Order: sequence, then C-alpha cells, then structure tokens
Amino acid sequence: MSDVYPHSLDELLAIMARLRDPERGCPWDVQQDFASIAPYTIEEAYEVADAIDRGDFDDLRDELGDLLLQVVFHAQMAAEQGRFDFADVAQAISAKMIRRHPHVFGDVQYENLDAQKQAWDELKAAERVARGEAHDASALAGISHGLPEWKRAAKLQQRAATVGFDWPDHRPVLDKLAEEIDEVRAEFDAGADPARLEDEIGDVLFVVANLARHAGVDFSRALRHANAKFERRFRRMEQLAADAGGSLAAHDLLAQEQLWQRAKQDER
Repeated sequence: MSDVYPHSLDELLAIMARLRDPERGCPWDVQQDFASIAPYTIEEAYEVADAIDRGDFDDLRDELGDLLLQVVFHAQMAAEQGRFDFADVAQAISAKMIRRHPHVFGDVQYENLDAQKQAWDELKAAERVARGEAHDASALAGISHGLPEWKRAAKLQQRAATVGFDWPDHRPVLDKLAEEIDEVRAEFDAGADPARLEDEIGDVLFVVANLARHAGVDFSRALRHANAKFERRFRRMEQLAADAGGSLAAHDLLAQEQLWQRAKQDER
C-alpha cells in the first residue's frame, strides 16, 4: 500500500462539481436529482456487502469508491441549492460520533454492552427531541421508514424485545411460522383472494425475519447466499442441457428437476 495518494478527496469533489456543471458537465449527471440518485446509493451499499461476502478486497476497494461517490453526488447537489456541502456532512457525522461515544471521548463509563446500547438509544431519542420532532414514548420510536422492509421488521422486533415482548428462543418462532404457512395454504384453498394472500404472506415473511434474528443470522446475507446458490445451480443445469445437445427450455419440468438434482450433486 502506497503512502503517497495521487488522488485526493478534494480532487473527487472537484470532479463531481465539473460533472454537474451546466455548461461543461455531463448531461446525464446534470439531469439527476436526489430522488433519481437514491436507488443507485442503495444499490452501491449492497454491492459493498456483496464484495465483503465474497472476500474480494480489490472489488471492495472499488465498491467503497462507488459508495463514496454517491455521498459526494448528494453533497454536490445540496451545495448547488445552498443547503449544505461535503464538509458539512463530514462535520455532522464527526460531531455525532463524538457525542454518541462519551465513553471514548469523555469520562463516561458503562457497566456492559447492554448499558452502552441503552445509552445509545437514549442519546438518539434526545437528538430527535432537539430536532423538534414530536415526542414519541413508544419503544418503536425512531425506526426509519426508509429501511429495507426486512431490516425494518428486524428492528421492530428488536425494539419490542427490549420491553419483554419476544419469544424465549427459536422453537416457538418455528411453531408460529408453521401456523402462518397453514394460513397461507387456507387462503389458497379458499380462492386465493389477492389482498388476503398479500396479508398472510407478509405475516410469513415477518416471522421468517424474526426466526433469522433468533438464529443470529443476517436476513439479507442469508438471502444473498440463497440467490447465489440458485443462480449457480441453475447455470449448471443450463450447461448440462447444452452438453446433452439441447436447451433447458426443451426439457419438461420432470427432466429439469433431474438436472437440478445433478447440479446439486455436482456441488458435493
């Protein structure tokens, strides 16, 4: 790793300012706004997580750069509107980290991690009050609606658990999951009303998120691994079909299932 940095953050900020220049910039970049860039910001965060899952640190370096670019992009657009700039963003997060870690930057001491977490939540609540947000005494206060829904489900469950509303372990969660699946089956048997199915399948997904929480499994990472496994096996099915001189689409479902089992066996 070189100690010399030929490209600085200042250069990146200057590049983004040039890209957004109405006269000399990139037409696509100039057209963008906060709403149009937000999906890319979310996508880049997931690509960072994917690189970490794969243990690909060269790719992680690049993906972190892409994610940093998203922060710079939003800050540049805000600066153009006279709202804030990148320096304000950096100052705000620095101040927040110092404020929320009095045990590191001050003389506060916590007995254990649980006490530290409770203090963290109390500090966040005080910040909401300081911003003028209406006081919300609920244990669920402050959970963002902008989170991916699986993540919001996990946070809702975690907060409910702080006041004792939680299963003692994974076993009753599995029982609840079986109950919810039975209710989905009953809706199909009753005629599969779309609204009712949406409600019941939502309950299944909520319980699955709870099960992952009790198992100490990251829901998103588990699903990414399942997606990768399906893609790997499906591509192997396609290859097996091609090796036999045909296409996967030319096989009926029974033959495709046999190829699926072969793909699974090949992995072993």
